[in-house]
Amino acid sequence: MAQEETANPAAAAPDDKKGGRGQRGSGGGGRGGQQRESRSKLYEEEVVRINRCDKVVKGGKRSSFSAFVVLGDGKGKVGYGYAKARQVPNSIDKAVRAGEKAMQRFPIVKDTIPHEVEGRFGSAVVRLIPAAEGTGVIAGKTVRAVLEKLGIHNVLTKSFGSNNPINLVKATFDALEQLRTKEQYEELRGIKL
Repeated sequence: MAQEETANPAAAAPDDKKGGRGQRGSGGGGRGGQQRESRSKLYEEEVVRINRCDKVVKGGKRSSFSAFVVLGDGKGKVGYGYAKARQVPNSIDKAVRAGEKAMQRFPIVKDTIPHEVEGRFGSAVVRLIPAAEGTGVIAGKTVRAVLEKLGIHNVLTKSFGSNNPINLVKATFDALEQLRTKEQYEELRGIKL
């Protein structure tokens, strides 16, 4: 008991001096984590990029933030959203709402893609290659975010050119839009393959 009483005043003194700053820093991070879990009720989300922009005005600097978010249900639907706001949580909220409106369905065959495909956006090029069971998602952080949210568990990828995360996500979506199943090709060509 004596040790606890002597330790408490020493530990409490620094907290009292920094009470406002310490609480604000730790509280902001805690609130952000809790809000991120419950932003989208239907889909899992991942924040790919947050950009900060400072505008110099008469009173100083005015900051705004843009968020780029990928979300999906893990069962063949995925989308992305981009939005700007004055605070980071607000920009993420707006991006999630934009992403929910832009959801697309893509074909998945046995936890991988039906065939090899290459997508482009700007100078970013992404190649997706189907893989055998147990391979896993061999991809960088940005492309992995899209494929895991889509529900693909076995795929090989390679990216060329630009490594800008936003362009890589858009190039990945360009590749996914080119995917067709065997049945879709049979219907398009009017023959049995």
